[in-house]
Amino acid sequence: MKFTKDDIRKICKEENIRYIRMQFTDMMGMLKNVEIPITRLEDALENSVMFDGSSIEGFVRIYEADMFLHPDLDTFLVLSWEDTSYGKVARFICDVYRPGQNGNHIPFEGDPRGVLKRNLEKMKTLGFSAFNVGVEPEFFLFKLDQKGNPTLEFNDYGGYFDISPMDSAEDCRRDIVLALQNIGFIIEAAHHEVSTGQHEINFKFDSAVEACDHVQTFKLVVKNIARRHGLHATFMPKPIEGINGSGMHVNCSLITADGANAFYDENTKNQLSSTASKWISGILKHAKGFCFITNPIVNSYKRIVPGFEAPCYISWSDSNRSTMVRIPAARKMKTRTEIRSVDVSANPYLAISAILAAGLDGIEGNCKEVEPIYENLFTCTKEERESMGVYALPASLEEALEEFKKDKLMQEAMGSHITQKLIEAKTVEWNEYRRHVSDWEIKKYLERY
Repeated sequence: MKFTKDDIRKICKEENIRYIRMQFTDMMGMLKNVEIPITRLEDALENSVMFDGSSIEGFVRIYEADMFLHPDLDTFLVLSWEDTSYGKVARFICDVYRPGQNGNHIPFEGDPRGVLKRNLEKMKTLGFSAFNVGVEPEFFLFKLDQKGNPTLEFNDYGGYFDISPMDSAEDCRRDIVLALQNIGFIIEAAHHEVSTGQHEINFKFDSAVEACDHVQTFKLVVKNIARRHGLHATFMPKPIEGINGSGMHVNCSLITADGANAFYDENTKNQLSSTASKWISGILKHAKGFCFITNPIVNSYKRIVPGFEAPCYISWSDSNRSTMVRIPAARKMKTRTEIRSVDVSANPYLAISAILAAGLDGIEGNCKEVEPIYENLFTCTKEERESMGVYALPASLEEALEEFKKDKLMQEAMGSHITQKLIEAKTVEWNEYRRHVSDWEIKKYLERY
């Protein structure tokens, strides 16, 4: 929805808005906010709200701390799920700026939302008008203990598409859907997933920035509504050993200047255009490099292992669910690529930036086109896969980090600031993990050795 400043002033008065949350996303994908009273609405509308950037991981050093929040007026939203006993709360999603010369503000190069906008500008120079994105985020629901802390105890024992009484979280999921609908989400499906305690809610695709904004809002709503049901919602990719983890399949398509789907061609055998084939080649070529962005934590690599449906091998097909990239059956304006390796811990703005940059590299003719795979890759040996030219995704955060360091295109897509800060932060994270002695190691080796 489009809003003017006057629209927002009027809504705030009519709805008795008392507080406004100026939301933004940090490098790690965590949603942050600066809350201001309604008396500072004009400051917000004039881009004058400041915060200390040195307190946010991956932002700036202490002597560069002052940063400004520029609200995107079209993201103004009354948070209907909030407790309104002290007055209603609204929010803006903001772009982050830093001070420039003569009182001007300059887009902050470490703002993930700004990174995506920069990559979209490159897309437009290649003649495309829009990048449509639809995501399929999965999450687990666990019980809270008596102190309100999360446990690993399931509150249901349902399976794929189950209903009550097996799916006892159905009421919680329904309330999440209703809360999302109340704030304008168009929900396409909501169901229990394969694993115990796992759920999926799908909402309509949108243009790239808006789709990422929706992911951040979605996560916030899910966590808030779950807690009201005495549950903890987690977007950790693999919280439980031995069952499927949570992914965030990314469905995407490019739109031409005249509004057509660039991936559709009715005259080819599979109705995929040459642009689509080149796009796929770019995705596959850079898959190892962008895995660091789309699967960004140590736990991500517990999900992409054989035997649990998550794709492990760099490949594509128009029907084979063992491949990393799948082409759903719908055609014409619904023709799209589904990138299935992405998980829900990813920063959506950075993940979509990486995918876009990779695909555009293919479209520019820099990547060898790859034939589709129809064999079940999970049943093939390593030698059989490699004879088909199919190789595995990184097996650990460390391996993904090293692949990212070798992929100059991915570094360019992220920008020098994000690249440097991510490498520093994830090196620390990996070293912390390496030093940790797990329960598995104690059980396996303590008595034996």
